[in-house]
Amino acid sequence: MTSSTAADYGWLRSSSSLFGYALEVGYTLTLVRGVSPADLLGLVGAEPRGACEGLNELIEQHEVLLHGYDDWPVSFLAGAFTVRGEGGDWALALEFGGDLGTRPCFMEALSAGTRAVSHSSNGGKPMHFFHWYENGELRTAFEWPADRTGSTPDELNAVMTEVGLNPTGDEAPDVDRKAAV
Repeated sequence: MTSSTAADYGWLRSSSSLFGYALEVGYTLTLVRGVSPADLLGLVGAEPRGACEGLNELIEQHEVLLHGYDDWPVSFLAGAFTVRGEGGDWALALEFGGDLGTRPCFMEALSAGTRAVSHSSNGGKPMHFFHWYENGELRTAFEWPADRTGSTPDELNAVMTEVGLNPTGDEAPDVDRKAAV
């Protein structure tokens, strides 16, 4: 199997990418191995609001949610579906503007007996967070690749290097860090 690199995810910033909305408002992508989308949402206490068909409909529902608040809402809207990955099926949740994948209480519960990883970004700000939990334990987390925490902060160094991140700190000027994370 060929490893992915940041270049494989350059479409994130394409003007034709539907992901542009997520880049603007902020997002969290959370992957959990071996659970269904319904189980992922249930583990974090989500209240079902129906099903969306595709990203456009999820974006529309998020905008409806935002219009009901003067400030940023305390709740969040997430869509989840199944993707194939290492070790079988994973549930992938996409959330706009919230912190599903960054809250330890959620990630500990989601990773109990399995693995959960998340990547989040705070809208137009240059903030890109990565979290890897295994069996309820934070293994590796970082905002900047050289500033890692967790019980095994260096375990992903080879993978980070492969995708274009430099675990020692100096970043290649031609690597899109958001796409690499």
